[in-house]
Amino acid sequence: MILVNGRLSEHSFKRWQRAPNSIASLLRRLDLCLAGTASDAARLSELGAANVVTTGNLKLDVPPPPADPAALEILQNAVDGRRVIAATSTHPGEDEVMIEAHLRLAKNFSGLLTLIAPRHPDRGPGISGIAAAAGLAASLRSRGELPHPTTQIYVVDTMGELGLVYRLASAVFIGGSLVKHGGQNPVEAAKLSAAILHGPHVWNFGEIYKALDTARGAETVESVDRLTAHFAAWLADPDACARVADAAGIVVRNLGGALDRTLASLDPYLMQLQLRQRTHHA
Repeated sequence: MILVNGRLSEHSFKRWQRAPNSIASLLRRLDLCLAGTASDAARLSELGAANVVTTGNLKLDVPPPPADPAALEILQNAVDGRRVIAATSTHPGEDEVMIEAHLRLAKNFSGLLTLIAPRHPDRGPGISGIAAAAGLAASLRSRGELPHPTTQIYVVDTMGELGLVYRLASAVFIGGSLVKHGGQNPVEAAKLSAAILHGPHVWNFGEIYKALDTARGAETVESVDRLTAHFAAWLADPDACARVADAAGIVVRNLGGALDRTLASLDPYLMQLQLRQRTHHA
């Protein structure tokens, strides 16, 4: 038995420390643990895993999220050259912040369109209601609606369409990070050249966000004031926004290679299986 792309958060690690015999018994049954980061490897080892190798996060090697060409063209025509920013994988409490940021930004950037793609699409109508209560015109993608010239908030409450969002927005806030959820995956946005903003709570992808921040491929925001200020700076200076996006792309490419390392680690075990099969058939 082999654990691939293993991740053990600091929170889970502390919980398992309360049952050391149970977790050690489980981990000892694994022949090999392939950990996503050095921190994951250290935590797995401390809890009792015997054979741990750091291979990297496989999410860094996945291709960018796809986008249906026809759907993308329809949306691009609907947007018609407007400035577009986005918030993706948002959680309750973050939609309100993004809507407040839009209200402030719209005073200086006429025609601004904000896309909000909630982590859980069933929250779409609720987000539309929040926007309406703030006096903003909202449209819901789940209802087949497109952003009209008067639409200010476009809620992408569908599954598997982040590829569309990241191809339309020059800058994006990645959710699950202003609330204490641990942050959502920034790799897809980085691979599609969107400048990234995120909150302080990003332990789920801590090492990736740290590398992005260090390289100035992402920026941390802790309040609606800072969120608004960064979006405003990038909307006013598209070249600066592009430099951040380029830096993020370089970081993701440099952190890649987990797939090759994983396959190399699995190869001896796969060879054993092949030899056993040959012996059995012989």
